[in-house]
Amino acid sequence: MAQQEQWDSTLSFLFAMIGVAVGLGNIWRFSYVVYTNGGGSFFIPYLVAIALMGIPFLILEYGIGFFFKKSFTEIMKTINPKLEIIAWILVLFTFIVTIYYMVILSWDLVYLLSSFTFNWGTDAANYFVNTVGGSSNLSDASFLLIPTTIGVIITWAILWFISNKDVDKGIGKASKILIPLLFVIMGIIIVYALTLPGAYIGINALLNPKWEMLLDVNIWLAAFGQIIFSLSVGEALALTYASYLPENAKLTDNVLIVVATNSIFEICTAFGVFSILGFMTYTSGTPLIQLVTEGTGLIFIVFPMIFNIMGPIGRILAPMLFLAILFAGVTSALGLFEPMLSSTHDKLGWSRRKTTTILCIIGCTFSLILTTGISSYIVGIIDSFVNQFGVILLIPIQAIIFGWIYGLDNIIPVLNEHSTIKVGRTWKLIIRYIAPIVLFVLWLFGIVQLFSNANTFEITIYLIITIAVLGFSIFFSRKESANE
Repeated sequence: MAQQEQWDSTLSFLFAMIGVAVGLGNIWRFSYVVYTNGGGSFFIPYLVAIALMGIPFLILEYGIGFFFKKSFTEIMKTINPKLEIIAWILVLFTFIVTIYYMVILSWDLVYLLSSFTFNWGTDAANYFVNTVGGSSNLSDASFLLIPTTIGVIITWAILWFISNKDVDKGIGKASKILIPLLFVIMGIIIVYALTLPGAYIGINALLNPKWEMLLDVNIWLAAFGQIIFSLSVGEALALTYASYLPENAKLTDNVLIVVATNSIFEICTAFGVFSILGFMTYTSGTPLIQLVTEGTGLIFIVFPMIFNIMGPIGRILAPMLFLAILFAGVTSALGLFEPMLSSTHDKLGWSRRKTTTILCIIGCTFSLILTTGISSYIVGIIDSFVNQFGVILLIPIQAIIFGWIYGLDNIIPVLNEHSTIKVGRTWKLIIRYIAPIVLFVLWLFGIVQLFSNANTFEITIYLIITIAVLGFSIFFSRKESANE
């Protein structure tokens, strides 16, 4: 079934795609990955990963989505009806990412509101555990973290409000507002951070190259993992958005614009993050290595501590940072939600508004379950499993399906027709051979890490997710489409 919806311009598509790419990973993960994986020398595997994974695979997704102009599940079904179940598995995994992503956004919303009065007090870690994110103590699952619970309802309401409209009036319009605002806010934060006393301490620590680490395979795997995570490669997001593109779109040119923008943003943000960490080291004497962390620890514990000692300027920077994270998170969440929305819309023949409403109710219900006193612990478990086991396995499977079963020669003319930069034999070689091999190696390393550290509770969560995803995938793939 051809998509009825369409971006009103390539600009809307670009802002939406940049919104997907520029998310939490750029702000709270990239700088940590650089610092712990060779500093300045990390940029060599980082650029190689962009060239061998990020750009080629996004070109593939843009081409497939633009050519078929269908949802991901319908595309797989068109190639071979037996492949539809694989598509539903990926779409459901992406929907699960949306569910816990909204919980993280609710944490940020709580901190955004708290940043006006510095409600976190002098003990930022205690505030996060008792008010927002909870602990890993399973007995704490018996109560809800009310601020986070309310935040989840609000964030899902925002997602529904934007997604229930046609893509251009909803996602397109929101992206054209939020992405420029995000870049302005982060620009102000970064420029100010670079002027802080001690900023040079952080930047030197970030960029100090450790050339010998280039011989460590883990550094290269970290680079490829960062690119996949940051650009949402292979999660059907880019493919779905590209299916709404108008004719005459310059597909490969658009890929390069999105990838370049994403890289510039996360590199500049890393400079800002480490400048602020350097300031903390300079003023408090706390060794920088004790401050460097990723994810929730950096944003919700370390940064509130730093804002506390900044004085009046901290009162300005804190709301700006949490607002920037909210904007980055909302635009990414819209992209994560769209494959499930598009596929369900095509399969069941419901209106976009009805599909969005029902999926948001379901998603919000499951997100609310994740707002108990073990919120951050269970979000971490689901995040690790879905990404290290599920998504990372399905990306090379897609490369094999599109590269070998369907055939890339069908897509190349579409990619090259209007694009300034053409693809050919080298691109085919990467998609058919290099991408699957690298991705399977990444998956194996991830599996070993995932299960070697897992306890009984975590493995139980893994099993529940696996059974649920497989069960619903079988159900949807056997159900006849509304248009048949």
